[in-house]
Parts: sequence; structure tokens; C-alpha cells
Amino acid sequence: QVQLVESGGGVVQAGGSLRLSCAASRNIFSFNRLDWYRQAPGNQRELVASLFSGGRTNYPASVRGRFTISRDNAKNTVFLQMNGLKPEDTAVYYCSGVYLDKNYWGQGTQVTVSS
Repeated sequence: QVQLVESGGGVVQAGGSLRLSCAASRNIFSFNRLDWYRQAPGNQRELVASLFSGGRTNYPASVRGRFTISRDNAKNTVFLQMNGLKPEDTAVYYCSGVYLDKNYWGQGTQVTVSS
């Protein structure tokens, strides 16, 4: 079946940068949309970046200007570049993709931003 595997999480100081990767078991262009979500303890899962099939992207105000979603079709990978990280960005980050009208999820990768 479809599998998504995140990597690249870790501990970084406030103001630092981190690049997350999500490797897909299928061609990345097979997905109708690709997303990054995050969930901090006690919080709801929050959508932080979307990439649509036509190339359009979307970001909430909380990360706009700091986070960038992109893809590499040859590597079947979607990325989340995170700059200017803040302690409130600390969460488990998940990638998600819609394939054949079904939503698939990765296992998550922990991002911790120290103050």
C-alpha cells in the first residue's frame, strides 16, 4: 500500500532552521495534494503547509514566511523547510498525501525548538 515516511526532525535552538523530508512509496506526482501537519501535546492537529497538484501552496499565518513546502518528483519526496524556528513550533510533524481519494499519513517526526 501507500507509505509515507518522515525524517529530519530533531532539536534546534530558537531562530534556527530544519528541513523535514517525507519519502513516498509511489511517485510523488500521483498525489492530488501533499500536506504537512503538526501536533503539540494537548493541542489539535494543525495544518501548516499544503501543496496542490497544480503547484499552488498554502500556509497559515502562524508559519507563513518561515515555512516552505516543496517536492522532488525524481526522489518521490516532499520537503518542509522551516526557518526562524520558535519554541511554539515544537510538535510532532506529519506528512500527508491524498491518493485515489484517500488520505495517507506518515508516522511523524519530532521537532523540538529550545528557547
